[in-house]
Amino acid sequence: MAHLLVVESWVGSMSRLLPRAIREGGHEFTFLTRDLHHYLRSAPEGAAHPLLGARNVITTDTNDLDALLPEVERLHPVLGFDGVITSCDYYLPTVARIAGHLGLPGPGPEAVENACRKDATRRVLADAGLPGPRFAVHEEWADLARAAQEIGYPLVVKPVDLCAGMFVRRVDDEGQLADAVRALGAFPVNARGQRRTPAVLLEELLDGPEVSVETVSYAGAVHMVGVTDKSIGSAPAFVETGHMFPAALSLADIEAAEQTTLGALKALGLTDGVVAHTEIKLTSAGPRVVEVNPRPAGNRITELVRHVTGIDLAAACVDVALGRRPDLRRTDTGLRSAAIGFLVPERAGTLEALDGHRLTGLPGVLEVQLAEPGKVVKAAGSNNEYLGHVMTGDPDGPGARDRVEGLLAGLRAGLVIR
Repeated sequence: MAHLLVVESWVGSMSRLLPRAIREGGHEFTFLTRDLHHYLRSAPEGAAHPLLGARNVITTDTNDLDALLPEVERLHPVLGFDGVITSCDYYLPTVARIAGHLGLPGPGPEAVENACRKDATRRVLADAGLPGPRFAVHEEWADLARAAQEIGYPLVVKPVDLCAGMFVRRVDDEGQLADAVRALGAFPVNARGQRRTPAVLLEELLDGPEVSVETVSYAGAVHMVGVTDKSIGSAPAFVETGHMFPAALSLADIEAAEQTTLGALKALGLTDGVVAHTEIKLTSAGPRVVEVNPRPAGNRITELVRHVTGIDLAAACVDVALGRRPDLRRTDTGLRSAAIGFLVPERAGTLEALDGHRLTGLPGVLEVQLAEPGKVVKAAGSNNEYLGHVMTGDPDGPGARDRVEGLLAGLRAGLVIR
């Protein structure tokens, strides 16, 4: 039995998948958080949050690295940590620093920090000679306006240190650019109380479909688990509306996406002790890296992979955090594809009607999770505003996405927001 230190977590699916993987692996964990009520508020109705099943729950300031490192150094001889882990993007660099400080397994702190900063990722990949979009990073408006003219409209505006598609926008002219920069400037602190950098990343708008490549790196080798497709909506935002694993692509496109991912992971130094989710655009000029995430995929992609291959990426994340070889053997699950579709609100208001009961138990339906009437709804501007999802599987081929889209169309027909 091993003992992991879990530093914060998302409160979505990974907050359940990670504790489950730790428990099923025969291990235990100590949970470190600055705000226990953040997790109490998100607990399933009538049940304790899985993170609170930790051997120890310790409250400390996880946002103050200078104070946190001495704290975990004090705890380590008493509690005996064998690995350190998180599912929350905002604490991935912190976890890498703790692992390095305590001599525990994990990728290098600089590699993780560069992957978690979109501007640093762009610079590292450009220095390594990997083709990418034209880009610029500035804080001042005059510099941003000038760089936008040099790159050329339309382009994409991104924060360098947020996730879930927050404040990522397509802009077609200087007026839209000014609106996007103003909106981003009005969000100086992220959802975990961390002060953001004011830098803004401008990128050339890339054409073509977007996919993600799921990988597990261990002992210097990068193992390709597969390629997931992605659908995008809610323009000018880039909200993920659905995924299917495996992506219905040609072998040439799959190989191109995987080789581009391998080059990016090697350039960043993420070739040991990390499960990664790398987003790739298959452009008319060839594959281009969108971003590299040094953690398992969100939006239930990990479960799509498990339903089709039997590979548990949450368990693999636990294994590599402990310095152990992950189990990446594929099993016959009876499914050839699995897909998820998200119900994305297009307007604000209060949810009055949304009935998904008829979907439960239908052939091929793996999951149905929908918001309850009475929920206050925001028009989707990121991946944080979903009203729920439907997941399906296909035993015969790549038909899971079509099945999901058909079920979502029925749900939308009965959706009422006032």
